[in-house]
Amino acid sequence: MTAWRRYDAPLLPAFHERFERRCGKGTAPFLDPELHEAPMPRAQWINADTGAALAVVPVWTDDEARRSFAVFYLPPAGDIWLLRPGAPSYIESLQSEHVTLRNDAFKKAADHAMAFIYGPENC
Repeated sequence: MTAWRRYDAPLLPAFHERFERRCGKGTAPFLDPELHEAPMPRAQWINADTGAALAVVPVWTDDEARRSFAVFYLPPAGDIWLLRPGAPSYIESLQSEHVTLRNDAFKKAADHAMAFIYGPENC
């Protein structure tokens, strides 16, 4: 049995701290878009045995309508790794076709995260 557990609370502060330690102060607000806009899909897991964590979060480029999801891993040693560089992308709007594309992009990123945790054959 794995020590990884789904964590359905607000984003762990360690994601902000480690991201800003690596990329500079003020660079992490995108990790928690609920602070700025309507709720977006997000998922995170923690490993109770090691203290590691994994999160699927929405990210965007300079074009605020273009979004994607990234998978960030917090190893127990205190760094932050990007496991999935935000593909596939989608257009952010309230149109039903765009919401469907967003949900599909989130599902693909979450599947990637679960394959990292449990192995590709156990997802």
